[in-house]
Amino acid sequence: MWRAGLGASVSVPLRIGVVGLGYWGPNLARNFHSLPTSELVWCCDPSDQARERVAPTVPGAHMTGRLDDLLEDPSLDAIVLATPVPTHAELAVRVLDAGKHCFVEKPLAQSVLDAERVVKAAQDAGRTLMVGHLLEYHPGVARLKELADSDELGDIRYIYGNRLNLGKLRADENALWSLGAHDVSVLLHLVDEEPYELTARGESYVRDGVEDVVFCFLRFPSGIAAHLHLSWLDPHKERRFTVVGSKRMATFDDMAIEGKLTVYDKGFDEDSRSYGEYISRSGDIYCPRIPNVEPLRIECEHFLNAIQNNTPPRSDGHCGLRVVRVLEQLQHELERSKRATASRPPAEAARPLNLS
Repeated sequence: MWRAGLGASVSVPLRIGVVGLGYWGPNLARNFHSLPTSELVWCCDPSDQARERVAPTVPGAHMTGRLDDLLEDPSLDAIVLATPVPTHAELAVRVLDAGKHCFVEKPLAQSVLDAERVVKAAQDAGRTLMVGHLLEYHPGVARLKELADSDELGDIRYIYGNRLNLGKLRADENALWSLGAHDVSVLLHLVDEEPYELTARGESYVRDGVEDVVFCFLRFPSGIAAHLHLSWLDPHKERRFTVVGSKRMATFDDMAIEGKLTVYDKGFDEDSRSYGEYISRSGDIYCPRIPNVEPLRIECEHFLNAIQNNTPPRSDGHCGLRVVRVLEQLQHELERSKRATASRPPAEAARPLNLS
C-alpha cells in the first residue's frame, strides 16, 4: 500500500492475517510471508496442533485461536480465509464489516443468497473482496484464455474438462462443489458468459447423499457447449481442459510436468463432404512456452496489487457470485435427477441387456 512518507511516497507492505491452517491455509501463509509487498502478522486456527505445525515456517507471525484478535487489530489491512466451506460467507461478512480487505477461498459461499450477502458487505465497506479461484491465475490457463479470445483457435465450438482422482472423500461437500468449483470458474473465465441451459447427473456410491461422481453439460448463448466430468472414484488423476475451435484445438493439462498447454494446428473442417467417412486430422502440434511460476504466488500478488491500486481483482466478488450461481443451478439439477434408492434393482436381480 502506498502511504505518504517524508517528502515522498513510500511503499509499505500490507499487513496480512491468515485464518485456517488445515490443508490449504499453510500454503497461503507461506506465500504471504515470502512476498515483499506483504507482512504476515497473524495466523489463526482453533487447533493447537495446527498452529504449532505452521509457526516454525512463518517466523514473526502471531499465532492465535481467536478470529477476534485479527478483527480487533487496527493495523491489519487484510484477512485471508482458508476455513471450511460452510463458514466462508459468515466469516467473510465479519471480516468486511470490520473494515478489512478479504480474500476467501473458493467457493465464495454455498448458496447464491449467501454469496450476494458477501458481495454487498464488500460494497458497503468499500473493501476489496477476492475469491481464490486459483486456476484463473495459472499461466497455462492465462495462455489458453489468450488463445480463446484471439482468432488463433477460430470460433470456439465446445469445451470439456476432466477433474478426476481416486482421492479424498469429503462429507461436507460433494464432487460438484469441491472439484467443480475449479472447473466452473475456468469455464466461465474462458467463455465470459453464463450458461442458459444446464444439466447434471451424479451418483453417491460411498456416502449416501454425497455425489462422488458428477457429469455436467452446459449450453451458452454464443453457441458454445461444455461438458465437465468430476469424480473422486477414478483410476486416473486428471486435471485437464480441452477447447475445440474451428481452426485449432488446445488442451491444458495441469498434471503434465512439461508441455502443460498443447495446441493442435488442425481444427475440424465445416465442409467435410469430400472426406467421406473421416475428417482430416493432419497438422502441426506444438506446446507454447508457459512461465514456470507458482500459480498461488501469482494469485496472492494479484490480491495485494488489487488492494494497493484500488482495482477490482480478476476473481472479484461478482466473479465468485457467478460461479456460485452456476454451481447452485447444477446442484438443483443433481437433486432433480437423483436416483431414487428404492428404484435401484438389487445386485442379484441385475441382468445384462439383451441388445439382439
